[in-house]
Amino acid sequence: MIRAKRFWGTLLLAAAALAPIAMSGCAARVRVYDEYHSDYHDWNDREDRAYRLWLAERHYEYREYARLNIEQQREYWNWRHNHPGTGR
Repeated sequence: MIRAKRFWGTLLLAAAALAPIAMSGCAARVRVYDEYHSDYHDWNDREDRAYRLWLAERHYEYREYARLNIEQQREYWNWRHNHPGTGR
């Protein structure tokens, strides 16, 4: 009986310790530096929507931002700074 209480107590304590991590979501927090405008952008759902809109406007197939060449990245950030409300 004492072993069972110890087991459940340990399990409850572990669950309480891990709850904040589980509640924070699985999405990684990524910041991207825009060297052309000398600022940082949080790559979150909003930025991803804006990026996908930019791709669609140019009829580009989806590729991860990190896989774009330097000129395409520059083109994206120039577009993004001219469309600040995009991605809502």
